Amino acid sequence: MSTGWTLKELIDAGMSVTGGCLDCHRHQKLDLAALRILFGADAPAMEWDLKPRMKCAVCGGKRITLTYSRDTRPKDLHRKKA
Repeated sequence: MSTGWTLKELIDAGMSVTGGCLDCHRHQKLDLAALRILFGADAPAMEWDLKPRMKCAVCGGKRITLTYSRDTRPKDLHRKKA
């Protein structure tokens, strides 16, 4: 029984994850494809799985928040009209 999302499931669902540092207030979208290569496609990707492995690239802080969001852009936004 699954207890949450895997990296593969997040990518397949078109999700994005943004990390925010509570110390310096910087935000960075996570590279889910790179994390899949590093940890494996079936690696658990819930906040409680990822946060202990993270630190801010700017200040080194470990107080990180994660925001999960679905890609809501229209799929045909850049499609050329015939």
